[in-house]
Amino acid sequence: QVQLVESGGGLVQAGGSLRLSCAGSGGIFSRYTMGWFRQVPGKERDFVGATTWSGDTPRYADSIKGRFTISRDDAKGTMYLQMNSLKPEDTGVYYCAADQFLTKSASDNPRAYTSWGQGTQVTVSS
Repeated sequence: QVQLVESGGGLVQAGGSLRLSCAGSGGIFSRYTMGWFRQVPGKERDFVGATTWSGDTPRYADSIKGRFTISRDDAKGTMYLQMNSLKPEDTGVYYCAADQFLTKSASDNPRAYTSWGQGTQVTVSS
C-alpha cells in the first residue's frame, strides 16, 4: 500500500490561497486514484475532489468548484490541491487518500479508499 503525507496547511484570511501537497511512497503512484477529503469535529469526512489513475478530468465537490484545483505529478509521486478564494467554511482537517484503480464514479466515497494520510489543518479566518 502507498503511504501518504500531507503538507501545506495553515492559517489564512478569507479570500486567500493555500496549496496542499500529498506525497506518496511505497507504491506505483500512477496506478492510484487520489482523493482529497476534509473533516470538521463531529462530522464525517466530506469529499473535496479526486484525480483518477486513468488520467480523466478531476472530479470536484460542488462546494469548491471554480475555487479549488487538483493536480498530480506521477513522476514525483505527489498530488496537489490549490485552494483559492478561501472561505471560513473551508476550515477543517484536509486528508488525502489513495486507492489503486478506483473508478471516478466511486472516488467521492471515503470508504472506497485504502490508504490515508495523517491530515493537515486548514483554518480560514473571517
